[in-house]
Amino acid sequence: MNTYNPLTALSVFLALSILAYLLFRPNKGWFWLIKNSSVSNDKIVVEDVLKLLYHNENADKHLNVNDIIRTLKYNDKLILECINRMSDHALISIQGDSVKLTKSGSDYALRIVRAHRLWEKFLAEKTGFKESEWHERAERMEHELSKVEADILSSQLGNPQFDPHGDPIPTNTGKIAKVKGIPVSELPIGTIGRIVHIKDKPEIIYKQILAENIHIGSVIRIMEKTPARIEFHSEGEAFVLAPIMAGNITVSVLEKDVVFEENLARLSILKENETAKIIGISKEIRGDSRRRLLDLGFVKGAEVKIDLLNPLGDPKAFLIKGTSIALRQNQASKILIQKD
Repeated sequence: MNTYNPLTALSVFLALSILAYLLFRPNKGWFWLIKNSSVSNDKIVVEDVLKLLYHNENADKHLNVNDIIRTLKYNDKLILECINRMSDHALISIQGDSVKLTKSGSDYALRIVRAHRLWEKFLAEKTGFKESEWHERAERMEHELSKVEADILSSQLGNPQFDPHGDPIPTNTGKIAKVKGIPVSELPIGTIGRIVHIKDKPEIIYKQILAENIHIGSVIRIMEKTPARIEFHSEGEAFVLAPIMAGNITVSVLEKDVVFEENLARLSILKENETAKIIGISKEIRGDSRRRLLDLGFVKGAEVKIDLLNPLGDPKAFLIKGTSIALRQNQASKILIQKD
């Protein structure tokens, strides 16, 4: 006799799915919390505390012990033990309710920041990981890099001054360049500028900016500004952001006599039966990915048009130099064109 009951089976499936989600969801699942607590050691906690203090002090914010415990996802007792040890070794000083870096603590924190930003540069230049993954991976890898190894990695990357987000990379002597620019939220209507920095914190805002396909190096013009929204045009597209998002994008204001190329556009907005010439590839495309596009013929001056549309929208095939090349929307948005 068949006793199969579809409702019972569905209930069991849903229960198992919820259990699996609670166990294995990224970062906050029970499995990962247990795993992280088991592998975290004093060195990692100390370095995370130092880096947290460094970033907040640079923003003129001073944290107390409770702030640190709330922010870092480690066992409270472990954090307190590490803070006491850091105080004993003169890496921090506790003044009243505030925990502050000493000179030694600040130097140590800069080494961690240097390792983190070099790793992000490496991930951007030498790997195929998505932008949204760089920060989290660098967070893990920064603790594994010695000072000597950081110097070697920097040399291999050409001793870069800035990471992929536009954050300055400290030198091996602790010198750090300044980001020169103004947040988009503070620019008056009509201003023309080039994006030089995008904050990767808080993560939720950073991911929203990435989803909008806003790139470092893009030239923008502020078109509208109200307390609720800011609109700017860039590379043939209009972008509308909430002021809190626009405040995380920094631009270098261009001189008034700089020509803003209104007919410059992204390959992603090319329509069927339109033709265009390649103007260049965004700096957001780096390393092997950039070389691949150049090898495929996406070089300055090459003619391009849509060869085949995908009913699902992505990817599209573009005809360039007699060859049909399929590109996803995200890739095409980083190739600049001038329509005929």
